[in-house]
Amino acid sequence: MQSMHSYQMKLIGDVLQVGFNRNVPAQGDRIVKDALSVLNQMIDSGEITGGQRILIDGPQSVPVAYLISHKLVHLYEVVAVLDPKLGSKISTPDGAIRHKTYIVTSAHGSAKYQVGDVIETKESQKERSHIKVVLCGPPQSGKSCLRDGLKKAILGNLGAPYPYVITACPDGEGSWHQEAYENNQPVAQDCKRYNKADVTLDFAKEAAQWVKNANQLINIIDVGGKTSPENEMIMQPATHAVILSGDVSKFAEWEDFCHSLGLKIIAKIHSQLDTVEDEVLFADGWQEKTSELLQTTPLLMGRVHSLRRGENLSTRPMVQALAEVMIHLTKC
Repeated sequence: MQSMHSYQMKLIGDVLQVGFNRNVPAQGDRIVKDALSVLNQMIDSGEITGGQRILIDGPQSVPVAYLISHKLVHLYEVVAVLDPKLGSKISTPDGAIRHKTYIVTSAHGSAKYQVGDVIETKESQKERSHIKVVLCGPPQSGKSCLRDGLKKAILGNLGAPYPYVITACPDGEGSWHQEAYENNQPVAQDCKRYNKADVTLDFAKEAAQWVKNANQLINIIDVGGKTSPENEMIMQPATHAVILSGDVSKFAEWEDFCHSLGLKIIAKIHSQLDTVEDEVLFADGWQEKTSELLQTTPLLMGRVHSLRRGENLSTRPMVQALAEVMIHLTKC
């Protein structure tokens, strides 16, 4: 499976999307071997068959770029690589759009293209939006577990932005905690106990500044489990919210709190510790009517099961769905 490789590829039409698997860190020699393995699987299975042209879209190391070119020039008349700075740019009411444009790097037997020619496609790449999403809800709902699973799920999506996490609650469970828990559970539990503290006004002011200054495309803010003045201060600079609760009667309180801060609620998720499967409910037309729907309703609802430490939560259907929604919001 590609998820086990340090390099990923996906063919969509005549575009080969490529990129590093950020959940599987590796040195360059392994990355090249994994890239070769993935390519061979796609060729042997008939997914990559050869033809007139193939367009390469995504980050590549120099060794990987040589490898991909070597394998594909024997199969296609034209191989071209994306240059994100090229392409005609137009303004729309929703922001600027640039059409994806590729530079021909190899041409064998093509009467239409030569090396150095540009191929402008109809596919547009919109200038992406920055989102600051608060994970909020009552205490003991599993927010920190969801945070870590969500980060890993986003990283596993080919071409997704890096998810920057802000731990805006001094509960002892920073971004380090999940990995520490997997490697040495007793030490992680001791560290959590020693690092746990109350949310003070000074901490809230500092955390609010972190949120205000966050400038990645996807910023995830993990806050404490109270609709308090401190959380109001921390959440004020955010743009969106995800509400996670083990008690459905608590949703209304957190919805009112988020709406009072002008946050758009993208998901309401019922955290059920002892169930065995997720339930994922997307709003009808959520991708086409994103902005319109967010005025009145979440894009995603349902439940997530068994948010427990030590498990790979990134593969849960609800976590995968939430990652999909957040990646989509950067394109809106």
